[in-house]
Parts: sequence; C-alpha cells; structure tokens
Amino acid sequence: MSSLPATPLPAPLADSPDWPAEFAERYRQAGYWQDQTFAQALDQAAARHPAAIAISDGPVQRSYAELAQNCQRLAAGLRELGLQAGDNVVVHLPNGSAFIEVCFALFRLGVRPILALPAHRQHEIGGFCGFAEARAYIGCDQLEGFDCRQMARQLCSDHPHLRHVVIDGVAEEFTQLAALYADQPLQEDVGTPHAVACFQLSGGTTGTPKLIPRRHAEYLYNVRASSAVCGFDAHTVYLAALPMAHNFTLCCPGVIGTLLAGGRVVCSQRPDPDTCFALITEQGVTVTALVPPLAMLWLDAQVQRQADLSSLRLLQVGGAKLLSTAAERVTPVLGCALQQVLGMAEGLLCYTRLGDPEALVLHTQGRPLCGDDEVSIVDEQGQPVADGEVGELQVRGPYTIRGYYRLPQHNAKAFTADGFYRSGDRVRRTPEGYLVVEGRDKDQINRGGEKVAAEEVENLLLAHPQVHDAALVAMPDAVLGESTCAFIVAREPAPSAFGLKQHLRSQGLAAFKVPDRIEFIARFPQTGVGKVSRKDLRDSLRQAWLDANRGSLAQ
Repeated sequence: MSSLPATPLPAPLADSPDWPAEFAERYRQAGYWQDQTFAQALDQAAARHPAAIAISDGPVQRSYAELAQNCQRLAAGLRELGLQAGDNVVVHLPNGSAFIEVCFALFRLGVRPILALPAHRQHEIGGFCGFAEARAYIGCDQLEGFDCRQMARQLCSDHPHLRHVVIDGVAEEFTQLAALYADQPLQEDVGTPHAVACFQLSGGTTGTPKLIPRRHAEYLYNVRASSAVCGFDAHTVYLAALPMAHNFTLCCPGVIGTLLAGGRVVCSQRPDPDTCFALITEQGVTVTALVPPLAMLWLDAQVQRQADLSSLRLLQVGGAKLLSTAAERVTPVLGCALQQVLGMAEGLLCYTRLGDPEALVLHTQGRPLCGDDEVSIVDEQGQPVADGEVGELQVRGPYTIRGYYRLPQHNAKAFTADGFYRSGDRVRRTPEGYLVVEGRDKDQINRGGEKVAAEEVENLLLAHPQVHDAALVAMPDAVLGESTCAFIVAREPAPSAFGLKQHLRSQGLAAFKVPDRIEFIARFPQTGVGKVSRKDLRDSLRQAWLDANRGSLAQ
C-alpha cells in the first residue's frame, strides 16, 4: 500500500473544515494518511482471507469473499436507486451483517452514512435528516420493539429532500434492503482517500445535531494504529456488544479493525451478560468493549454464573471513567486483561497498553495513540497547567477533526485559532504521560457512556405549557457514574413528574435522554451575574447523594 502522492489536496469543503495544507503534508509524510479508502481496505482483507469467516451474526456466517461481494452487490443496487457521491444517508440499524454491508456499500459509492444509534427516535432522526438534507433513511422494520416504518412516514412528510426509505425486513410501501443486492457487483470505488467517509455524532451541549466528518485516510489510520496497540490480528474474535454505530465499537479498533486484520466479528444486539456470556463461550470471543455500567453488570453476573469465559483475553472499557474499585475486579473475575480507553468521536484516543504496570491500567485512562497527538491541558485562561494539575483537555493531531459539519459559528468556539479541539473534558496528566479523567466543563452529561445534551432536553421540557423554566444537570450514580435530574419551575397547575416524562417520550426523544429524576423548585439559584447556577444545583444533588450513601462509603 503506497503513501498518498505528493500532489495538492483538494480545496477544503465549505461544510467540512479540513486540515491546513502543512499539517496534511506532515501527516502524509509520516505515513499516517495512506492512499486507500475503506472499500479498498476491505477488498484487500478479502483477497488475503477469502475463505475465513468475517462475520458471525446468529445463524448467518459470512466469509470474507462473501462479505466483499455482498458489499459490492449492495453498492450496485444503491446506485441504481439513485444515490451518488456526496449524498448524506441516515443509517439506523442494529448490530448485524446488514449494518456492516450497508456501511461498506455506501463507502464504495462515496455516499456518507450518518451513523445514528439504535436508541434514537423521531426527535433525533428527524434532526439529522433536516440538518444534513439526507437523501435516504436506511432502517429496519422493528428496532427494539419500535416500528421504524411509522417514523419513516413522518420523516418523508417533514423532509421533502428525503427521497428514499430502505427497510431491512418487511418494508411495506418502502424499498426492501434485500431487494437491492444486484446480480452484478459494483467493483468500482467512487470514494477518495481524503473525502468524508461517514459522520459520527457528537454528544454536544445543545440540541443542534453535531455531525463529525471522518475522512477515509485519517479514520483508517485511527483503525490501524488502534489495532496495533490492541494486538488485533487474524486470530481476533471481536464481540460487538455495544452499538456498532458508536465510534468505540466501530473503529477503536472495533468491528472495522477486526475485519481489516482478518479476524471475526460476532454480532450481538443485546449487551446483557446472559446473551454475551453465551456468545463468548460458543464463539470463542477473545476481545470485547463495554462502557463502565455494563462492565460492572458483567462483573456482578459472573460472580453468580461462573460462565466459561476462558477464551476472553481482553476487555476494553471506555465511554466514561471506570472506577478503580471496578477496574481491580476485571482480571480476577473475568479472567482477562483490562484496557482502559479515553476516546472521543472527534478524534483523540488514549489507551492503556498491553503489559503496562498495573497501577497505570487501574488508575488512568491511557496515553495518546499517536506520537503526533498534540495534547494541551489548560486552565480557564487557556494557559497550560503543570502535570498533576487538572485542566481542560485540548488536542489536535492526524485523526482529530478541525471542525464539525456545517457549524462555522460553533466551530469558532469549539476550536482554538490554531486548531486545537476544546474537548470540555477535565483531566490531569501523570508523570508517565497518561491521562486521568476528572470530569467535564460543558453542560453535557455522560450517562453511562451515553452523552445527554442539557439544552436539548430543556428545550423539549419548556415546550410543555405548564413548565415555566427547566434545568437539566448531572447527579452522582453508583452504576452509571452520572444520571440526570431535571429541575422544574412549574406553572399552576403543576404537572407531575410522570406527565413530563410522557411528554418527552411523545416528542420522540431517545429513552436514555429522558430524565432519571425530576425535582420541582420554586426558583433557580443564580450566579453573580444573574444566570442559573447549575453548579449549585449539581452540588445540592451531590451533597444529598453523599448524605444518603455515607454509611456505605465509609466501609
């Protein structure tokens, strides 16, 4: 595989900020960015391992040769449907072979999938369709008991530019996914290495959809470098327990890292211990990835079940900070190594390394993936802090984006003038260069690895006629790390907490964003300049939690 030729890069796309030319040249010369697309990378893997099993999805087994041909056949069918390079398409599918084949077919066409999560509903999907002017929605007939076809009818009514709806399963009046697999595969690859391959989603702090443009060359580096750090090879059997649409599950190194290494992906639509323990035993799973609440659930379940997890060699935990008390239990209880991961869909990845001293694995979230990851930890004035001191994590590098899609005003705030991404994460750096997460600056709540934007939920609450004002803040949670509490200043007659939750569900809000708790309050505490003091609200919840748990914390 050759490096990118020393030719000028195309002009930056107006809607997807690009790396400055001098940085792009540096990353090419260092070999991070190579002249290859995701479709070409899969074709190469299939040529090396044609007969090996690439995907185990229930009773469905796909060899590499079958997977590559299916992706090419589906690409041909999607092109016949009318999709073409530069189109945006919302992909809303559960874990499975269909998700993988759809993504690689779209990559081949130069069509950009917006990777929606299975938990997303009308509110979020409609937002993506409208904001990105999506040409198609690809979903399934039933998703976790939710009828995506009914939602699709509303999407078509609300968004005239949405020309196609493709359904995996019983399609009714829409196009059936299975019918799009053409007899003649499309071998041509329309994608280009520096074009946008897909859009990941940012948790964000507002209700505005923040789409993260990930380009073929830089995202492939993200995958390959992660695979090297995590020891992925042709013997890897990766269990996709978290949603494949997540950056963590997809490319860190995840599903695509496994496929490019010649390993096997085992698909699960449920991350619970009963389902996953059985798959680990039956399929000989060697690696999987979890968020902390699931890791703790697995630990407790294994103490009771004593399942045969002997094939499992590595558990990655990321998405939120894993408590050291839980980290200490992973190897004794599950019998595998632990790897902590600090990552963001915008780019930067930190991993503890295989063979690291135990103290680093248990008490840090790893060190940066790449030697050219430029990490700065700064105070409120933007000045670097000393190692060991807490500050905001800012970063730039060969796989950290330079801006969100179609959000120039937000980009001016989210990125420094010299291109560092302001993550909002509060961290400190150890003498060894490892990072420890200490919290967040932004009004974003990390609910067990799922990001909840305060403003998005508040706006929907304010749409209720009996809500005068609303503030959503994080509260401590022994399992999730953070859960959500909505403080409400109500109009008479005051609504019930149950009624407000029903109101949010009726707006099509994803279930994980509905507040875990609702508190009614006469007025909000204020800062010195008359703004709502979210800090005071959070502090009151934290103090109540500490008081309620004082006995157990002292043990």
